[in-house]
Amino acid sequence: MAEEQMLIDNYLNFLKLERGLAENTVAAYRRDLKRLSAFLAGRGQGLLTCEANDLFLLVYHLRSEGKAARSLARATATLRGFFSYLLNEGLRSEDPTLYLNTPKLEKVLPHVLSEQAMDKLLTVRSGTDLDQRNLAMLEVMYGSGLRVSELTNLCVKDVALDVGYVRCLGKGGKERIVPLGECAVQALNAYLRGPRERLRRGRRTEVLFLNARGNRLTRQGFWQILKDWARAHGLEQNVFPHMLRHTFATHLLDHGADLRSVQEMLGHADISTTQIYTHLSRQRLLEVFRRAHPRSQ
Repeated sequence: MAEEQMLIDNYLNFLKLERGLAENTVAAYRRDLKRLSAFLAGRGQGLLTCEANDLFLLVYHLRSEGKAARSLARATATLRGFFSYLLNEGLRSEDPTLYLNTPKLEKVLPHVLSEQAMDKLLTVRSGTDLDQRNLAMLEVMYGSGLRVSELTNLCVKDVALDVGYVRCLGKGGKERIVPLGECAVQALNAYLRGPRERLRRGRRTEVLFLNARGNRLTRQGFWQILKDWARAHGLEQNVFPHMLRHTFATHLLDHGADLRSVQEMLGHADISTTQIYTHLSRQRLLEVFRRAHPRSQ
């Protein structure tokens, strides 16, 4: 088993160091490969000796456990990547995943907020320090499409308000620069002019968005803030952090932004990931047409 674990560890290091995959993605690969190793051990097989039939049985076993198509697709992708690595390293002479089918996934369109809902969300009801901070965070999220982890990791030096951009580290430690709109710049200026200094409580910290105790906000903390804020502003739908990123991309495309620019701002490595928002924009246009055009019925 020690040799098997070393094979897995070497592959995971390859994913982190050579491919630059994020820690959460690598952790998912680790879980899949540990499950594979345990399954093969139960059949008296190993990572270097297993055959195609062993992998078919693993996928069948996962399906019989009720795993969703998305989980099965990810597990299949893990197997393909791992055995391709073993082939390239000369540790295997054949690929047991050659005839392994990837489950077909339904295309799930992301949830987005309307422009009216965003207008409602981006209002501040009082001048408290926490309200000013919350408005600044939401303006930055909606105005730049950052992931919540990118937002909570921002430092003061990462925002250039004079020229209107924010710099962040995305998945795999890749840096990108995203423009900030005037509303986001104004909200950040208002937050930095007083509320952040008071929340800092005299401590020395470069963290941009602080919690009530003067510490860095967590992802879970931002999630709860967003839920409470949306409820207080009369939004009945479930609002979650990634919805703001989806809304950012969809509203840009609705107003004529080109796909390549949106891809760059979101930090997607592959433009096919960004293309789902074009489907959403087309669907929204179709709904508007069907509601409004007299000959659409």
